[in-house]
Amino acid sequence: MTSRRRRTRITLSSTLILVAIAVAGYALHGTTTTTDAGAPEPTRASSPDASATATATATATTDAAQARALLAALPVKGKAPATGYDRTGDFGSAWLDVDRNGCDTRNDVLARDLTDVVRSGPCRVMSGELVSPYTGQAIDFVRGNTTSTLVQIDHVVALENAWTTGAQQLSQDEREALANDPENLFAVDQHSNAQKRSGDAATWLPASTPFRCTYVEHQVTVKTKYRLWVVPAERDAIERILAAC
Repeated sequence: MTSRRRRTRITLSSTLILVAIAVAGYALHGTTTTTDAGAPEPTRASSPDASATATATATATTDAAQARALLAALPVKGKAPATGYDRTGDFGSAWLDVDRNGCDTRNDVLARDLTDVVRSGPCRVMSGELVSPYTGQAIDFVRGNTTSTLVQIDHVVALENAWTTGAQQLSQDEREALANDPENLFAVDQHSNAQKRSGDAATWLPASTPFRCTYVEHQVTVKTKYRLWVVPAERDAIERILAAC
């Protein structure tokens, strides 16, 4: 009897020891790690991927460098007289389908620059939202007799400015191409377009300072493409902007 009792006590002791070890192991190696205050340790967020920002910055720097090189190669002259300027006669009616995609240029630009676009048929833009690049203002575009004009299509190189800086020497087809070139067009707010009129970079710039780099880069690209020139004050203004881009 004594022997059996001893074996039973040894067995119970061993079992208790094993249970104690298991509990201690769970406490030491449990799945939840706590801070000193006893709260679960927060999950650390992974570092944001900066590659998209770096790519955008590199692209902007390249665009500005190219624009500076193009500007340096542009002729610098005074303006030619605007005598005889006729927007429709010289640059064609607004808006043509120069690229022959079946849609006129205004609808092409609206479809490109607006978001949440609703069309009637394949071309006619009926509504959408524009964030004007010239001001940052959000505008709800709704086609209608009194509402369509809230969003207008601006010629980055104004057509009268083009006429007085070399476009008189272009063919009719070239002038119509210039007037409908997507590189020379932005959908913008009505106020900015009316305020700018035929101004160049020396007399008018977008209110949105960050967009000025893009704006003058387009001006230089268009003037180069269509063999136009810049006047001295215009060249100096573009130079100053590009130096900070």
